[in-house]
Amino acid sequence: MNQKTLKIMGWIATCTAMLMYISYFPQIINNIHGAKSGFLQPMVAAINCTLWVSYGFFQEKKDWPIVVANLPGVIFGAIAAITAL
Repeated sequence: MNQKTLKIMGWIATCTAMLMYISYFPQIINNIHGAKSGFLQPMVAAINCTLWVSYGFFQEKKDWPIVVANLPGVIFGAIAAITAL
C-alpha cells in the first residue's frame, strides 16, 4: 500500500475513533439525569486513550492521527465515568 493511501486510511480511522468516543455523550446525559450506567468501561477507555495520546504526542515526530483520535476518548470517557458514579 502506498503512503498516500495509508495516510488517508489513518485519518479515516481517526474520524471513526473520534465518533466512537463522542458516542459517550448520550450516556453522559443519561447519567446526569439519574439513569446511571457502569463507570468501569468508560474509565478504562479514558486511561487507554490517555496512554495513546501520550504515546503519540511524545514521539520524536508527533503522531497526530493517534493524538487526535484518542483525545475525545480521554475527555468523554472521563466525563462518562465520573457522571456514572
